[in-house]
Amino acid sequence: MNVSLTVWLLTIAALCALVGVDFLIGRKPHDVSVKEAGVWTVVWVVLACLFGLGLFFYGGSGPTGEFFAGYITEKSLSVDNLFVFVLIMGKFAVPSQYQQRVLMVGVLVALVLRAGFIAAGAAIISTFSWVFYIFGAFLIWTAWKLVQDARKGGHEEEYEENKLLKIAERRFGVADRYHGTKLFITENGKRMMTPMLVVMLAIGSTDVLFALDSIPAIYGLTQDPYIVFTANAFALMGLRQLYFLIGGLLKKLVHLSYGLSIILGFIGVKLVLHALHESGVHVPQISIPFSLGFIVLVLAVTTFTSLRATRTRGAEPAVKS
Repeated sequence: MNVSLTVWLLTIAALCALVGVDFLIGRKPHDVSVKEAGVWTVVWVVLACLFGLGLFFYGGSGPTGEFFAGYITEKSLSVDNLFVFVLIMGKFAVPSQYQQRVLMVGVLVALVLRAGFIAAGAAIISTFSWVFYIFGAFLIWTAWKLVQDARKGGHEEEYEENKLLKIAERRFGVADRYHGTKLFITENGKRMMTPMLVVMLAIGSTDVLFALDSIPAIYGLTQDPYIVFTANAFALMGLRQLYFLIGGLLKKLVHLSYGLSIILGFIGVKLVLHALHESGVHVPQISIPFSLGFIVLVLAVTTFTSLRATRTRGAEPAVKS
């Protein structure tokens, strides 16, 4: 699509306004109920659907299909990220009433940093068409790695802080307990970080690492930076509520990694075919409607088999000693 600077600015302003409303509603620390999380999850999904409908009137069925394919892919990958968020919350022993504030700021940091990845990706793609080969190969490798991690029970591993976070902790020091929602405190004349800031940085930086596979994945569905950015924004901004809504169900999605590996592998193949086509090789092109249907089908089957497997496992009689 030919998106003008005015539309870009209006879109960013609208997203900032939505984030501001979300922040004001959740400004007071409290335990988020399933009802509250459910209502706001529906609100974010409806907003994404309305945006997709607006794209239909603005650019036609093509951009709309690309947006929904990208949005669903990013949303499903974000659900997989929630496993790691649970580990982070547990490692830093975040009080339940502060968890929503941690997620809100952490996701906001991730969104800002992802915008940089998206801009870089757009610049690289517009200059070097062969980068699609690299993106495709990387996604296929990531798909294989997801399968290997799933077989090893990768989500059961303990969260380890990245090097950047460790450097920040050594540089500023970290208080030994939470001080409400404060990010910095002064003890014995020394200014130091609170665990609240550390866990926010952990959430944000971890999500950026996940962007290393999600950004190439969505560029395999659309090369329009506007659609890439908005699909990522809507997928991320509803992530906080989704955390509280399905937190208890995460352990039941035992086949999610396998489903995501199939999706990433599929998009990787799609990227390689696209790169071959751009190089003048006559190969079949995978359409957006087919991609959207395939992604939805894989997620539906994965959810069904996961819930069936956990229900069957729970129904197994205890083994007598």
